[in-house]
Amino acid sequence: MKTKTGRRSFLKKIGISGITVAAAPVTLLQAGTISKSSDEPKAVKNQSEKRTYNGAYRDEYLNRVAFPIGGIGAGMFCLEGTGAISHMSVRNKPEVFHEPGMFAALAIKGIDSHARIIEGPSPDWRKFGQPNSGNGGSGTVGLPRFHNVEFITRFPFATVSLRDPKEAVAVTIEGWSPFIPTDADNSSLPAGALEYTFQNESRDKIEAVFSYNSRNFMKKDPAKGSIQRIKNGFVLSCEEVTDKPFLKGDFAVFTDQPETIVDHCWFRGGWFDPLTMAWETIKRGATKQVEPVPEGAPGASLFVPFTLEAGAKKTIRVMFNWHVPVTDMHVGNDGTREDKCDPASGCCNTTSELGVSVEKPFEGKDYQPWYASKFKDIQSTSSYFEKNYDELKNKSSLFRDAFYASTLPPEVIEAVAANLTILKSPTVLRQFDGRLWSWEGCSDNSGCCHGSCTHVWNYAQAIPHLFPSLERTLRHSEFCEDQNAEGHQAFRTNLPIRIVKHDFYAAADGQLGGIMKVYREWRISGDQEWLKKMYPLVKTSMDYCIRTWDPRHRGVLEEPHHNTYDIEFWGPDGMCSSFYLGALVAFIKMSTFLKKDIALYKKLYEAGKKYVETDLFNGEYFFQKIMTEGLTAPNPVDASSKSYGGEYSAEAKELLRKEGPKYQYGNGCLSDGVLGDWIARACGLENPLDSEKTKSHLLAVHKYNLKSDLSNHSNPQRPSFAMGDDGGLLLCSWPKGGKLSLPFVYSDEVWTGIEYQVAAHLALMGNVKESLEIVRTCRDRYDGRTRNPFNEYECGHWYARALSSYGLLQGLTGVRYDAVDKALHIDSKVGDFTCFLSTQTGFGTVSLKGGKPSMKMVYGTLAVDKVMVSGKVSFL
Repeated sequence: MKTKTGRRSFLKKIGISGITVAAAPVTLLQAGTISKSSDEPKAVKNQSEKRTYNGAYRDEYLNRVAFPIGGIGAGMFCLEGTGAISHMSVRNKPEVFHEPGMFAALAIKGIDSHARIIEGPSPDWRKFGQPNSGNGGSGTVGLPRFHNVEFITRFPFATVSLRDPKEAVAVTIEGWSPFIPTDADNSSLPAGALEYTFQNESRDKIEAVFSYNSRNFMKKDPAKGSIQRIKNGFVLSCEEVTDKPFLKGDFAVFTDQPETIVDHCWFRGGWFDPLTMAWETIKRGATKQVEPVPEGAPGASLFVPFTLEAGAKKTIRVMFNWHVPVTDMHVGNDGTREDKCDPASGCCNTTSELGVSVEKPFEGKDYQPWYASKFKDIQSTSSYFEKNYDELKNKSSLFRDAFYASTLPPEVIEAVAANLTILKSPTVLRQFDGRLWSWEGCSDNSGCCHGSCTHVWNYAQAIPHLFPSLERTLRHSEFCEDQNAEGHQAFRTNLPIRIVKHDFYAAADGQLGGIMKVYREWRISGDQEWLKKMYPLVKTSMDYCIRTWDPRHRGVLEEPHHNTYDIEFWGPDGMCSSFYLGALVAFIKMSTFLKKDIALYKKLYEAGKKYVETDLFNGEYFFQKIMTEGLTAPNPVDASSKSYGGEYSAEAKELLRKEGPKYQYGNGCLSDGVLGDWIARACGLENPLDSEKTKSHLLAVHKYNLKSDLSNHSNPQRPSFAMGDDGGLLLCSWPKGGKLSLPFVYSDEVWTGIEYQVAAHLALMGNVKESLEIVRTCRDRYDGRTRNPFNEYECGHWYARALSSYGLLQGLTGVRYDAVDKALHIDSKVGDFTCFLSTQTGFGTVSLKGGKPSMKMVYGTLAVDKVMVSGKVSFL
């Protein structure tokens, strides 16, 4: 193994054809690609017996389907299951219920009644209960449409199939936007496309007119609106207002058809005149060319006439770009010089000094999107997308085909893919200099809970593997702008990213999780220089955590510690102490690599491990030992003024005397009770806690907290995440009694991000049956009937915690690549498999067959020196 020849021989034996495995990343026809037809993911029926995981959505299962199309941090629109366009959110913020009035239409010449919009039947919920429904509704709902429709997705692609017994032409719509792991910039384009394919199913030649139509939804009062030219299309524009520059914005709609005819100005009039007159043109199978007008154009249409012989097909590509370069978004309180970290610790104010590649430091007052630094206007954005369209689509197809080549259970593939849409939603932003910043989720018209919140984004496992360079920018924000000289780390980053004000508690789980994630980013990137620059900041953080929450050096968090439930736990608990132990393990490993002293940290780890496994384990699961005496912290009544829980009322003080501080879990079985152990494993660390006790805790969570029917479950908190006859994994239960009158807030709720982390952790421990039961229970709530399958919500739409589902891949297969050791790790819990793998330098698939590993890279390269299967070097 020490010689180059020997290493090649070894790698050849295990199915890897060289020290560096590479594949050209552009075309699907090149060697090394994966055949879509032979590798379609398996589909099995969910509990309803009417829809299969990864299968098509039809009938009632189309009710709430809305699939995001857009770029990372660039905004989005959604393609609904019927083919409609909704959720138009391209102004750097969520506009979840914004329906732009865009629609495609098909007219068969000579058959007036066969003109229809290219959508399936509108769901019943659009008839009543929506804004304006009491007045009869508005828009395109009343226009003729196709009768039969089905929707299927292979992220980042979605396909709508439309047929009608009265129509000779069948239509498919393929919606997509670029998504190429490792290529963050092309995956962050403000762009998307819909490809309409028409097939003549009759025996006769057909003359038809395709049109794409839209009102000018970009116009915002009091700004002036206009509709401008672009090649083979139109641009919906809102002009700048002197005191409101953020109103300026453009949205381009254009085709690949040179014969496109454009009406830049619909009929101007009152009531329903513009749409009425536009539809009259469409219905007649006519086209209309109207030049741009200075202002007042209510909408625009483009027309593509075409002929179809019997049995023939034609595809028309409709491309969308947007450009909204200025905002009025300025989030968070500015820090002062005292809030900065100590320059002597190695902290820098420029990302380049910490090894993060960005265009230039950001100096603006308000947030500006990354794409504004690359493209000066809508013309340059659209030109880039059109010029590179085929290559971007081919590369995105490489990802799709590699991902869906998986043989893992279909409910897992569906869960992972569905939540990758979060990366295309307005939850994620990317500021001018290229750095990532995110909300926790999306409220209807604004972001929800700002600042790449560390204790929420702890759970998210997708970005560090798919786009490692972006993930490292989050570490920079946490340990530089958000950390002061004492090591206090604010868990919410300002926007634009800048020095924060340190006026609230640090989050123990968020800050300790960040230490483990620095270890993870180092192992994913293999960048030793980055680790060396980060290390002083990490040490400052680690020492702060010890000093603040474990001042008596018992190896557990005794002092009150803020956490992801927006409250403070008083006394040691399994959840946050598992974070502490995981952070100590990570810090010891990084320190050892850099030849730093580890004596204190090793002593704390050993003491803490013994304490947690002995004093916080009841023989079945880990719990919390509530403490208020003997602490550095003042009386909880006095300390509560900073907490989100508010001041103690007279009644709460009475409870305090009987039960202790509000919002604890005590003897409860907490679903997050060993969360730090899972994050450690996901970061490539060994188990911080005893494996058998960890497994016992997880099985107790499965036994007590997983409910197949919540009809008899009382939830006075936020019930709609899972309620009634839904199933779900409760955040906590008290199977041995001792539930407090006011347990921690949210305790009776169900969060998908926690469901997936428990499922992934169970899989890592070998409990696949229990793991998959949780995944199925979750996905059966998101089947399209009541909830959008592509929007798992918690505190907002497209909630970041749900990205924990990506951890299921590692949980079931143990597949992980370590760039420091150049080692591919496999520890399968499902026997033979094929699974997707994404790394710093490329992506492809890893397979295990009869205990023998193999790998196929379809994009980029991967240097592999050794393969470890279940901890042992594998030979044939």
